[in-house]
Formats: sequence, structure tokens, C-alpha cells
Amino acid sequence: QLQASGGGLAQAGESLRLSCAAPGRTFSSYSMGWFRQAPGKEREFVAAVSWSGGSTYYADSVKGRFTISRDNAKNTVYLQMNTLKPEDTAVYYCAVKKYSGSHYASPNYDFWGQGTQVTVSS
Repeated sequence: QLQASGGGLAQAGESLRLSCAAPGRTFSSYSMGWFRQAPGKEREFVAAVSWSGGSTYYADSVKGRFTISRDNAKNTVYLQMNTLKPEDTAVYYCAVKKYSGSHYASPNYDFWGQGTQVTVSS
């Protein structure tokens, strides 16, 4: 249902842009978020955006470096990642939050994509 793409290998300080598309589905009425999971660690919140794009939420670790946005006409949400650091290395997942609740908590998300690997070398 959700297809994440755009991951890859980058050097520290470089940028990547992730995309999450929902072919054949409409998620324009729902908040969407990005989470990540590094090897041996729990999945953690990265960023989220409200259905309209008017409100955004970020983890402290990425604030000022990452930007989440969405294009509802294309059923796509983006995560622009600048000034990447080795600690950003993880599998990144996009997700849809249909109902109320904190944007920061993964249990509040209802649909998940398959993940895309981001590797940042020093």
C-alpha cells in the first residue's frame, strides 16, 4: 500500500530525499509520518505531517536538518534529509495515521510501507 523509495548510500554532510507513494490509494485525509530503525535499536519517530501539510513534527535529532512535506495531488509524502550524519543510518519507514493521537508514537499509525535503507558513511 505504501512504497518508500529514495534511500541509498551518502557521505556525511550530503543530502537524500525519500518519497513515499500510495498508488491506487488516497491518504490525503490523514497524517503521515516517517520512522527509522537502526540495527539493534528500536524503531524511532523521525517526522510527521498533518493531512493538509500545515503542521509538521520532528524528532529533536533531525530538527533543522530534515524537512517533511506532502503533495496530496500525487498521494506522496517526502522527507528531505540534509547534512546527513552516520547516526542517520537506518531503514526508513513511512506510515499513515488515520485517527487522533500523538504523531510521535508508532502504535498510533495504521499502515506502514516496506522501508528503504539509508546508509551514511563518515
